[in-house]
Amino acid sequence: MSDVMEARAMPKAARQVLSPVAEDETDQALMALAANRVVIEGVSPEIDGGRFAAKRYAGEALTVEADIFADGHDKIDAALLYRQGQGAEWREAPMSFIENDRWGATIAFAENGPAVFTIIAWRDLNATWRYEAKKKRDAGIDISLELTEGRELIEAAAKSGRGSDQDRQATQALFARLEELAGTGDKDGQYELLTAPDTVELLYKTGVRTNLSRYPLEVPVWVDRERAAFSAWYELFPRSQSGDPARHGTFDDVIRRLPDIKEMGFDVLYLLPIHPIGKTNRKGRNNSLKANENDPGSPYAIGSAEGGHDAIHSELGTFEDFARLVAAARDHGMEIAIDFAIQCSPDHPWIKQHPEWFDWRPDGTIKFAENPPKKYEDIVNVHFYRGALPSIWYALRDIVLFWVEKGVRIFRVDNPHTKPFPFWEWMIAEVRKVDPGAVFLAEAFTRPKLMKRLAKVGYNQSYSYFTWRNSKYELAEYLTELTQEECADYMRPNFFVNTPDINPVFLQTSGRPGFRIRLALAATLGGNYGVYSGFELCEYKPVPGKEEYLDSEKYEIRAFDWKREGNIRDDIAFFNRLRNAEPAMKSFTSLAFFQFWNDNVLYYAKRTPDRSSYLLFIVSLDPFNAQGGNFEVPLWEFGLPDNGSLKVESLASGEVFQWQGKTQHWWLNPQDRPYAVFRLSR
Repeated sequence: MSDVMEARAMPKAARQVLSPVAEDETDQALMALAANRVVIEGVSPEIDGGRFAAKRYAGEALTVEADIFADGHDKIDAALLYRQGQGAEWREAPMSFIENDRWGATIAFAENGPAVFTIIAWRDLNATWRYEAKKKRDAGIDISLELTEGRELIEAAAKSGRGSDQDRQATQALFARLEELAGTGDKDGQYELLTAPDTVELLYKTGVRTNLSRYPLEVPVWVDRERAAFSAWYELFPRSQSGDPARHGTFDDVIRRLPDIKEMGFDVLYLLPIHPIGKTNRKGRNNSLKANENDPGSPYAIGSAEGGHDAIHSELGTFEDFARLVAAARDHGMEIAIDFAIQCSPDHPWIKQHPEWFDWRPDGTIKFAENPPKKYEDIVNVHFYRGALPSIWYALRDIVLFWVEKGVRIFRVDNPHTKPFPFWEWMIAEVRKVDPGAVFLAEAFTRPKLMKRLAKVGYNQSYSYFTWRNSKYELAEYLTELTQEECADYMRPNFFVNTPDINPVFLQTSGRPGFRIRLALAATLGGNYGVYSGFELCEYKPVPGKEEYLDSEKYEIRAFDWKREGNIRDDIAFFNRLRNAEPAMKSFTSLAFFQFWNDNVLYYAKRTPDRSSYLLFIVSLDPFNAQGGNFEVPLWEFGLPDNGSLKVESLASGEVFQWQGKTQHWWLNPQDRPYAVFRLSR
C-alpha cells in the first residue's frame, strides 16, 4: 500500500502525525478522487482498453456509447470530446440518454488520419432544479425559495467563464431580467423564463458543470479514406493479358484492358507480383517440380539477378511503363494495388547481401519455405529476429515506401500471419507517416484470432471465411459476427469470391448460376469484395480433388476471350453500379437479416439510418433448383403497421409495384436470375 493510500485509511488522530507535506499530498489526492464523482465506464468502441484504434472512414458515422451514472438522484449530463490532428482543439458533442444508464453520441471525422475521443460527465444542477421545481409547482407547493435558488444558478453560470462572449452576455442579461421579475414578485414569469427552451440551451453552454468528471483514456480512432472501407477489386496476372499464351503480357497490355475492366465497374486493379522471377527450382505447369525452358515460373518466387522486391520483371516493361499504367488506371477511376509478398527465390540478391536474414540448415544449405507436408522449393523465407533485427524491418518498410513513391497506395500482403505482429504494427505506422491513405489487405486465411489481431495492428482490410460459407445458417451466423460483434469496429473483411490459390468447391460444381449467386452475396453483403479474373467467365476447372485451378496462371501464361458466351459481366456491372449509386451500400454494418421461410434462400437488407436508401436482397443459395416462399416485409422499419404498404422497385428488372401487408411471396429460378434486389420507400 502506498503512503498516500495508507494516509487515506488513517483516522484523523493518526493523520496528525504526518508531515505537512505528506498531509498536503494526501488531501490533494483525496480532493481529486472526490471531484471525479460521476462514473464513466463500459465505453465503446474501445479496442482492448484503448490499446488499438477503432476504424472508420472519413465522413462515416462513429457512435460512441458509455455507462454514465452518479450517486443519488441528481440529474447528470455528458458530452463526447473528440479531436483530430496533433494539437487540435477538442470539439464537443452532447451525449443523450439511451436506457439503463447508457448514453451515446454520434459524430464523424472529416479527415484521413489518427483521431481520439474521450467523455466528460457532470452533475447537472440546472436540470435537477427544473425537475424538482416542476414537481413542487405542479403539487401546489410554494416555490419562492426554489426561484431564489434558480436565480443563483443563473448568476453562477454568468460568472463561470464558459461559453462564448455572446453566450456569457446573454446569460448576464438573463440574470438581470430574472432579478427584475423577482423585484416585482412575478413568480410565474421567473419560472417560465428559468424553464424556457432557450434558457436550457444557453445553460448547456455556460452553466457550471458540478463535479466535472473525465474518462481517463483518450480512445484512439484511425480514420481511413473511403476506399479502405468500400472497394471492388479485380485481380489479374499482368503476364496473361497479351491475348496470346505464347507471348508474355506487358503493362501496355494491361492498359489496353482497362476499359474492359472499368466497364464492369471495378475501382481497384490488383496485380499479382510484378518482380523478377528466380530460376532455381522454378516450378513448371500445374506446380510441377520440373520446369521446361519456356515455363515462366511462379511470380511468388521473387528475385533474380535482375533484382528483387524493388525491381520489375523485364518482360512486363519498365518503371516508365508502370507509371503510365498507374496514370491510365487513375484516368479510368481505378487504383493499382500490388502484391507485397515477403518471400524470395533462391536467386534473390538479398541472400548473398544479407545471409543473416535467412535460415540455414546444419549442412549449410538454405531452408526452403515449408508447410508440411508441402514444400516450396522455389521459395525461401526471411526471418525477423536474431541477426535480422532491425535491418530486415527497415528494408521491408523501405520496399513499401519505394512503391508508394511510384504511385501505389494499396497493398495486398501475402500470408501476413506468418510474420511477427509487432513488425506489422510498426511498419504500417511508419508508412502512414508518409501516406495516411495507404491501404493494406491481409491475405490471411487462418485462425480467427490471428485474423483479428492483424486487423487490430493496422490492416485496413482482411480476407475472411466468406469463401467457404455457403448455407443460410453459415452466412447469417458469420455476417452477424462480423457486423455486430466488437470486431465490426476494427476488422473490415474483403469478400473475395475466388483467388488464384482457391477455387472453391461450390464454384467447381454449380455452373453459371453458382457464380451469379456468389457474386450477388459478395457484392451486397460486403463493403469490400473482389474477384480473380476468369470469374466473370465462370472458369472452374479444378485439379481433381483439390480447391485449385487446373492449368493455373501461377505457373503458365494463359489467354482468354473476355467476352465469350456464358459470361456474367452484366451481373457484375449491375452490382457495381448499385454499390456506387445507393448510399445504403456504403456501410458494411447496416446489414440486417429478415425472415424468409425457406432455408435455401438468404434474405437481408442494407439501409441508411434515416431509411432514405433501403435495399432488400433475396438470393437463392441453390444453383440447381427453383426456390421460393413467403417472407416478411420489414414494415416496422418504416414505422408502419402489419397491414401497411410500401413502394417497391425491382432494380434488376425495372418493375415498380406495391407490397400491401407484412407477408409476401417470391420465387427465384437459377437459370433465369438467382437473385432479386428491391428498393423500398414509403
